[in-house]
Amino acid sequence: MSDMEKTRLFATDKFGGRALYRLQAATVFVGICMVLCYRATHVPAAGSGRAAWLGMLAAELWFSFYWVITQSARWCPIRRRTFKDRLAARYEERLPCVDIFVCTADPLSEPPSLVMATVLSLMAYNYPPEKLNVYLSDDGGSILTFYALWETSAFAKHWLPFCRRQNIEPRSPAAYFAESDKPHNPHDLEEWSSIKVLYEEMTERIDSVVRSGNVPEEIKVSHKGFSEWNTGITSKDHQPIVQIMIDGKDNNAVDSEGNVLPTLVYMAREKRPQYHHNFKAGAMNALIRVSSMISNSPVILNVDCDMYSNNIDSIRDALCFFLDEEMGQKIAFVQCPQNYNNMTKNNIYGNSFNVINQVELSGIDSWGGPLYIGTGCFHRRETLCGRKFTKEYKEDWGRGIKTQQPIDHTEEKAKSLASCTYEHNTQWGNEIGVKYGIAVEDVFTGLAIHCRGWESVYCNPAKPAFIGVAPTTLAQTILQHKRWSEGNLSIFLSKYCPFLFGHGKTRLLHQMGYSIYGLWAPNSLPTLYYVTIPSLGLLKGIPLFPEIMSPWVTPFIYVSIVKNIYSAYEAVSCGDTLRGWWNGQRMWMVKRITSYLYGTIDAIRKLLGLSKMGFVISPKVSDEDESKRYEQEIMEFGTLSPEYVIIATVALLNLVCLVGGLCQILTSDENMLFNGTFLQVLLCGLLVIINIPIYEAMFLRNDRGRILFPVTLASVGFVMLALFAPLF
Repeated sequence: MSDMEKTRLFATDKFGGRALYRLQAATVFVGICMVLCYRATHVPAAGSGRAAWLGMLAAELWFSFYWVITQSARWCPIRRRTFKDRLAARYEERLPCVDIFVCTADPLSEPPSLVMATVLSLMAYNYPPEKLNVYLSDDGGSILTFYALWETSAFAKHWLPFCRRQNIEPRSPAAYFAESDKPHNPHDLEEWSSIKVLYEEMTERIDSVVRSGNVPEEIKVSHKGFSEWNTGITSKDHQPIVQIMIDGKDNNAVDSEGNVLPTLVYMAREKRPQYHHNFKAGAMNALIRVSSMISNSPVILNVDCDMYSNNIDSIRDALCFFLDEEMGQKIAFVQCPQNYNNMTKNNIYGNSFNVINQVELSGIDSWGGPLYIGTGCFHRRETLCGRKFTKEYKEDWGRGIKTQQPIDHTEEKAKSLASCTYEHNTQWGNEIGVKYGIAVEDVFTGLAIHCRGWESVYCNPAKPAFIGVAPTTLAQTILQHKRWSEGNLSIFLSKYCPFLFGHGKTRLLHQMGYSIYGLWAPNSLPTLYYVTIPSLGLLKGIPLFPEIMSPWVTPFIYVSIVKNIYSAYEAVSCGDTLRGWWNGQRMWMVKRITSYLYGTIDAIRKLLGLSKMGFVISPKVSDEDESKRYEQEIMEFGTLSPEYVIIATVALLNLVCLVGGLCQILTSDENMLFNGTFLQVLLCGLLVIINIPIYEAMFLRNDRGRILFPVTLASVGFVMLALFAPLF
């Protein structure tokens, strides 16, 4: 190890086994080329399924192109290791201040007690509390959320000293008490029980107020901030509200042991019906401006309201990148992965993101840095405010507001920065701050930062930095992926397409890495084609693959087997079970024919000016029956949804085609199985096996989560239409 390496605050290691992977990828590429060659040179005569054959060629061309795009994330993945001991030895006395942003929008979809557990975990970092400033943006402008934060500010005076004394993790009280039924040291039982009772009482008060929808009048006199709701405001029509709940610069703002508390701020930006509020991006930009008035820290961490801090040293990990003397000046943001604590053993809805977190983002990191994914991200404030990278720029890590001003004065000045009209005739949402106009404002913003010359790094420590709540129903999963796929495709179809906007500004392989997600949605059409047309061809006796005895069958079989074996290996090596991988394959298909299909349609409609951008909050709660079925890994349907009609139709169509096709093969005088339909039988059979939970939900289950009869009836109708329609 060189002297330079001994002084670095982080190290970069390459993944092992890449030579073997590249050999496998090269053979698959050759196989793909042979498949396309066969398709192009064996087009049948007109009237013999030519149109269907050409459609297969188009689908396979797309899959081949997309596979090449995904190689950018697997060719040279890297791992980052931080040296926090070196950071402490060098910078402990001059660590920078950090502003932490938490965004919430609806006290019904995002329960305030859940949000407050996140806030408490962020206040309790292993970091000088006088240098921490936590901001809660309440886009619902709800007195219920404000009340919850008022309760939290009081409980924090007991919770933070308890965390320090006991050195506990995680420091979300909800997660900690859920994992621990007693303290590690029996001598601490009395204190442990006392804190637990305080927390449960606070949570019950918050939940009770949320259930009733009203804050008791006797409580409203406890803090001046409650008077903001005296005017009968609504979630979509209210004045800007900024309330400093704890002022960390006030010597009287101390915990039960007399130690300084982090600053804690509530903000609800102004909303008026006549002004577009730009969803989460607008909230983030208001937070950037308001925080600049109150604390103005050089580092900003933003997390979703359901993503609690799981690692007390996350800030120090991030600073190892920012403060590294050799590379730190290039780094705009440090992105941590999304991890969840409510996953089922076998990942029923494919929401673990293990492969994305451990492989893809690490691979993109090697070409210029991961995408900004909207949560768990540490930013250099200047880059969020539009600064371009220059070698001459030097960050002032000691910046931050040190002087003490009257709270009322600071709050009033900050309110003006959160007004509806502040951004008029400015570059906010365009060149400054988080970008407007696309549902995935985070990816959009990260791309712009990269194109301004900055890099990012991916920080994935052994102990996850943040843990959140994954969707627990199929409907929530479909909704979430619809928003993501639509937003990413909107970027790809705009002037900010990574290949156009990033040309000459980022590496080609980095542009490809962004396009993996930008092209999620278009995968819907070839996938829908591939799970229907070959099956219909089987039923109608139209071969769409080479005969089983033909040498051309080899590349089809090789590519399919090797890709799936590697996919299973990759998933299992990242922590999934084999059954979890299989469930992921089912959800891969389901998301492509529902979420991504609707995402494609909506992105094109917006491109043509036929609709406007919307933003639907993913609910963080499920009813008791839904939660029970989720824990039992039973797929949740139970509502009348067009997405469920598509899922049921595809499943039923493949079942009918398999049964009908096999009957024809068994009763035919000709040996149809060896005349080009063998691979169609295999494909159709695999689709039937993978859809077994769908058939159970249609015909066998009696619970409330089954597929409803009208959905089944509609799918039967669509299958009959498909069976009687000519196959092109």
